[in-house]
Amino acid sequence: MHATAPGRADRYDVVAIGLHWLLALVIVGAFGVGIYMADLPFSPQRVKLINWHKWAGITILALSALRLLWRLTHRPPPLSAPVLAGMPPWQVQAYHGTHTALYLLFFAVPLFGWAYSSAVGLPIVWFGVLPLPDLVAVDKDFGNDVLKPLHKAAAFMLGALVLLHVAAALKHHFVDRDGLLLRMWPWNR
Repeated sequence: MHATAPGRADRYDVVAIGLHWLLALVIVGAFGVGIYMADLPFSPQRVKLINWHKWAGITILALSALRLLWRLTHRPPPLSAPVLAGMPPWQVQAYHGTHTALYLLFFAVPLFGWAYSSAVGLPIVWFGVLPLPDLVAVDKDFGNDVLKPLHKAAAFMLGALVLLHVAAALKHHFVDRDGLLLRMWPWNR
């Protein structure tokens, strides 16, 4: 079987595709900045990166809400017969389970980060313009001992699931050649 562009009914719509790739870009950027800044000494550069990381996190939260709303009001295209024929039942379950876990982490990671920022007394001012309310009262021990590790663990789980998602999409494209990746690929309209 050769990877061919699925028909229109098999593809996601332009809004879903746009939100998918925009969210992917911001998540990868926020993850990279988070890893890079974690071991930097305190400096103006680190403070700038922390703010960028927070802004990206709130942007991820907003994009995730939009994406979930779109998903709930616009059913995704069903998996095509060739895709389903090549997937054993456990892969179909993993496909759905991974997507559900990704959506949960799209919300959990930034919410843990926002709560951590609130707990340690560092409010978020989105893009330096919109002050956001604190999610929890200031409690530096709770922030550093509970919320920071939760944010970090959830971020690494999200990173691992993103890698799994990408690997599965590439496997479907290059090994199975079933057109699954093309459903979300923006350049095959």
